[in-house]
Amino acid sequence: MADNLENKDTQKSSFRDQILRDLEQLKQERLAQQPAEETMPSVDDLRKRFDVDRVEMDKTPAKAADLLLEETSEKPLVEQVSEDSVEEIPEEVIETATEIQEVVPNFEREEVAEPISAVDNEEVASEIPAVEEVVPVLSEEQDLDATVVHHFSMEGHEAALAEATTTLEETLVSPVSVAEESEKASRKHARSRASIKQHRKKQEKTATRIVMTVVTVVLLAVVLTGVAGYAYVKLSLEPINTKATKALQIEIPEGSTTLEIGKILEKNNLIKNATIFNYYAKLKSYNNFQSGFYNLSQSMSVDELSKALQESGTATPQEPIAGKVLIIEGSTIKQIAQAMTNNVNTKKTDDKTPFTSEDFLKLVADEAFIQKMAAAYPKLFASLPAADSGVLYRLEGYLFPATYEYTDSTTVEEMVEKMIAAMDERLKPYYDQLAAKGLDVNSLLTMASLVEKEGSTDEDRRTIAGVFYNRINAGMPLQSNIAILYAMGKLGEKTTLAEDATIDTNIDSPYNIYTNTGLMPGPVDSPSQAAIEATFNPNKTNNYYFVADVKTGTVYYSETLEQHEQNVATYVNSQINN
Repeated sequence: MADNLENKDTQKSSFRDQILRDLEQLKQERLAQQPAEETMPSVDDLRKRFDVDRVEMDKTPAKAADLLLEETSEKPLVEQVSEDSVEEIPEEVIETATEIQEVVPNFEREEVAEPISAVDNEEVASEIPAVEEVVPVLSEEQDLDATVVHHFSMEGHEAALAEATTTLEETLVSPVSVAEESEKASRKHARSRASIKQHRKKQEKTATRIVMTVVTVVLLAVVLTGVAGYAYVKLSLEPINTKATKALQIEIPEGSTTLEIGKILEKNNLIKNATIFNYYAKLKSYNNFQSGFYNLSQSMSVDELSKALQESGTATPQEPIAGKVLIIEGSTIKQIAQAMTNNVNTKKTDDKTPFTSEDFLKLVADEAFIQKMAAAYPKLFASLPAADSGVLYRLEGYLFPATYEYTDSTTVEEMVEKMIAAMDERLKPYYDQLAAKGLDVNSLLTMASLVEKEGSTDEDRRTIAGVFYNRINAGMPLQSNIAILYAMGKLGEKTTLAEDATIDTNIDSPYNIYTNTGLMPGPVDSPSQAAIEATFNPNKTNNYYFVADVKTGTVYYSETLEQHEQNVATYVNSQINN
């Protein structure tokens, strides 16, 4: 019996120590898994729950348990328990222990293969309830020591204890299972973060595409607007109708602003936009528009209209312009007759005027008409060649080359008189000075008609005029092929170098200035203002000869015949041979 009691006492002590170790291990594991502020209940707390007097707080957990057993036991355990008093362990106690085991795993002291992250610790800790939630509080009336002795008497219950221990071990979660769960949680968390990253990237890509689309649309809109605006402005500066031939009459009131003039033009369908006209005029510094009546055409561009409005308008309405005739500088009477039939008011090459060449040639040869003009312009015709002087046309050279407008009611006579009036207007500055230079109108125009054809620049014309005067003063013939070609009726026609070099200088004609000295009886073409000015104010040189390079047009001058012949051989004959 004593041996049995001793064995029982030994078993009781061993079982108690096992329980204390398990509690200590649970405490350490909970402290490791939970945050610092959440700690396991102390022994003092357990004493209070089990209504046990306070023990010293500086005791170790094992010593505290011993004191607890001593305070709840008035006499030795051997005297409290007998073989016959051992009862089976109640089922509710086993269930309570099982619940504790399921919630608080008994980890081995082995290290987990992979550490659990702080995030995972928080997640696991949040899922483990506090010990207070799973450990039933013993009734205050229960005696702790009696309960321990009564429920943990080992005699006859070794099999039950072994079974409970086996069940406890089976239900405990192994460290490997925890590691696997931790790894799964870590992978889940990683997948969640990867999913969030991927979602953010998709959002960023979508946002980028949206921004790029918006920017592209805006830039495209700006470009299209700029192109459309440029096209509209360009179109607004062009003529309304390039094929229009009739003129429209408008009136510009005195004191009108540029914008008001633009509105008048737009109202009469001469321009597309008054505002654009206003800005264009300011850009070009067209700020001197004149008031009055104007005859304008839809075939005129904004620039042409602006230039036309800078000329003085008429005080009274004028008949609209039906067309224009262009007389080119250096034209002969025959060439002017042809030009009279061509309307240059449009770009059509086949647009004709109401005039004919025959009517024109007949008029300029009509003596009655010539006398009428001589009476109207006495200074201009004071030295007009006589009918028996050998001239082909008495009015040759007296028709100023320019562009002339006509209306539906304009006659050929009115057109020719316009040309005569224009020449008279250009010569007015010279009339009173001609006599001082030993010239008259006819000699001035005759010399100028040669200078017009021989020189291509103003400077060459002045020098060539000086050469001609030197030869006349020296009694030398002028020797110009221009007069010979006129006598042959070929002036103005295209000739080859060979034809020009083999020209008949012995032709019987008052225009043969190879055999005759001095000037021809009259002009051979209608000289320009530049040729007239060069003849009136020539360059004074010692040159008596000149020749032009047949390829470049450069004029070479010389004082002696030898130099001249050398220049002819170099710049004319050598070109003919090639």
